[in-house]
Amino acid sequence: MLASKQFLAGKASVAPRTVNVARPIGRATLQVTCGLKEVRDRIASVKNTQKITEAMKLVAAAKVRRAQAAVINGRPFSENLVKVLFGINQRLRMEDVDSPLTSVRPVKTVMLVVLTGDRGLCGGYNNFILKKAEARSRELNALGVKVQLVLVGRKGIQYFSRRPQYTIAKSFALGSAPTTKDAQAIADELFSSFISSTVDKVELVFTKFVSLIASQPTIQTLLPMTPMGMLCDVDGKCVDATEDEIFRLTTKSGNLVIETEKTTIATEDLDPALIFEQEPAQILDSLLPLYMNSCLLRCLQEALASELAARMNAMSNASDNAKEIRKAMSIKYNRARQAKITAEISEIVAGAGAAR
Repeated sequence: MLASKQFLAGKASVAPRTVNVARPIGRATLQVTCGLKEVRDRIASVKNTQKITEAMKLVAAAKVRRAQAAVINGRPFSENLVKVLFGINQRLRMEDVDSPLTSVRPVKTVMLVVLTGDRGLCGGYNNFILKKAEARSRELNALGVKVQLVLVGRKGIQYFSRRPQYTIAKSFALGSAPTTKDAQAIADELFSSFISSTVDKVELVFTKFVSLIASQPTIQTLLPMTPMGMLCDVDGKCVDATEDEIFRLTTKSGNLVIETEKTTIATEDLDPALIFEQEPAQILDSLLPLYMNSCLLRCLQEALASELAARMNAMSNASDNAKEIRKAMSIKYNRARQAKITAEISEIVAGAGAAR
């Protein structure tokens, strides 16, 4: 009876096993003590988070494919437009063309079109664009040039609306799939501001799609345009309208990869026997707005593809981190559980020995 009481007393005095979980805080590490049940709940929570991030990665990959299809579907129109634009410029090369979109005048006000995303969880994608736009705005202000902002994307609207030092002319929502109608609405605002001499130059701040793991924040001059349709960045580097590059999302050895395809659009002079019902200069005035809309739509699609690629990377990294945390916590849980079982067996053996 005495031995039984000693055994029960020893059994009752056993404290529940606890696990020390390290949580990083800055450069230091905080030791959090919790029981086995809390560790099990934490492992289950990390597992569920990993499932969510993996699903978001697959959704972003599917949307990248849709963005790729949109670029490919719009390519024939762009090719034919460039061909006609080149042919008309060849016909007008000896004439002085005076088109409203090609008018170059002293720059007093610049309109920055900032393309950001509508959502977060895409790494530093939005932050890079916002910092690029702010740096360009400060650079222009230092030169005595006024800056107006046209914001495309909810993140850019939220960021600049909280900073009263910036002048916001217009804001637009990007949406999950930019269409020609969306590009037309933005182009109409830019066109009216430039033609009315409200602004003297229009620059586009967007992220150029390079690959799934790399994107390049770019500042590109949209207006004034050149008669040949070339677009130039702030460093003077121009992109020929006849050069086109598309990307394809494919799989190789079970991994998602991006394949780029560079093509040169074949351009040639128009048939000399071709008779224009209107003056070639009037046709050029009609083609340049169409070409500007096409370039703007292409930039919207590239910005969306860059955002989705950044989200794929962010969700992939989050899934890998969740996997590592789950593995580390499982090891700690199993060790604590094994130690608890060993301690209980030792107590039972000790109690049985004392009863003899």
